[in-house]
Amino acid sequence: MKVTKAVIPAAGLGTRVLPATKAMPKEMLPIVDKPAIQYIVEEAVRSGITDILIITNRGKDIIEDHFDRCPELEERLLATGKNDVYDEVVALSHLANIFFIRQKETKGLGHAVSCAKNFVGNEPFAVLYGDDVIIGEDPACAQLIRAYDEFGKAVVGIKAVPEEAISKYSSLKVEPLRDNIFSCTDMVEKPKTKEEVLSLYSILGRCVLTPDIFDILENTAPGAGGEIQLTDAMRTLAQTVGMTGVDFTGTRYDMGDKLGILKATVEVALADKVLGDPFREYLKSISVTL
Repeated sequence: MKVTKAVIPAAGLGTRVLPATKAMPKEMLPIVDKPAIQYIVEEAVRSGITDILIITNRGKDIIEDHFDRCPELEERLLATGKNDVYDEVVALSHLANIFFIRQKETKGLGHAVSCAKNFVGNEPFAVLYGDDVIIGEDPACAQLIRAYDEFGKAVVGIKAVPEEAISKYSSLKVEPLRDNIFSCTDMVEKPKTKEEVLSLYSILGRCVLTPDIFDILENTAPGAGGEIQLTDAMRTLAQTVGMTGVDFTGTRYDMGDKLGILKATVEVALADKVLGDPFREYLKSISVTL
């Protein structure tokens, strides 16, 4: 079955980037001129996704407003001859069929995904983590969908992380299949000891899941941090029917991290057709003071 649905969990509190996120969701923090979540939605659309469920919580109505029409703004743009900006703003509401649901309690990523059960039905679906913006020529989500189409198993987007950082991530048991594609048969969320580390490959920001994940989530006990971890449910999938891992191409930016936000802003600005050259000259001018 073709993957046409995506879930974007965006209910996190953004505590790592306070105080900026006290009144603004981290998903709405800008990278140059677009909020982070717009990059994620656009990636999903470029990957062939037509229906998107964004999982929010209290205080995140601004995300829904961003993808809605704004007649007053649109009228002003047309009246002042800013047709290009008008077209760009209106296009936001037509990117995909975008739906919203609230996660009424922040019980973890696994619980957030379980809120999508009625939306997903009996279809495979992509999950694009709201913290992770991945920018590249070939959308990361599309790379995972192609692996699902080929192997027929749930897929995780993976990258190698530094050994000293693996305890902050998941650790996967993987075997190479070909090129950047692996078989994944086990995983541990935030390994506490070296003995628990299965490899330095970790799930970073993207996966494609089959609908049987919902039954598994219903029977998944709280794990790391006292939350229902999606990794714990995926571990059951990996150990029983197996999963596929794709070491995706593209640059990942952690929008729940202050340094990640700065890196995204600088690198996206440098690649911008209008801002790139003047911004590069500005960086050169201040680099002499570093």
